[in-house]
Amino acid sequence: MADFTQQVIDEFRANGGTVTLAGFGRSLVLLHHVGAKSGIERVAPVMALRTDDGTGWLVAASKAGAPDNPAWYHNLLAHPDIVIETPDGDVAVHVEELHGGERDAAWARFTAASEGFRQYEERTSRTIPVLALHRR
Repeated sequence: MADFTQQVIDEFRANGGTVTLAGFGRSLVLLHHVGAKSGIERVAPVMALRTDDGTGWLVAASKAGAPDNPAWYHNLLAHPDIVIETPDGDVAVHVEELHGGERDAAWARFTAASEGFRQYEERTSRTIPVLALHRR
């Protein structure tokens, strides 16, 4: 998985945010996050949807429907002021976890955008967290 992730990151950076691998296109952002325990900076490519007002992004901690959340989710909660790489450049953001109806509405946008997210939801018993990335 580490090799695949690095290939995605490399293609994103080489092609101005476009990733043809696995058909991602321009739907990804690269999250720069710091390990909650290790303190090590890491980069994770994730699908992101622009917020309705266009000032931020939504990301879902789906981990392809695994029973646990991805490590980057815990890191973002511990260190919520991060930088993301977007197809249009680097952006400083503040991370906020969505809850209740706000989370459900955001999650519905992911399931409408991709069959994969509907499948992830079916594979797991956990509620998949959705995070809003607000420009700082």
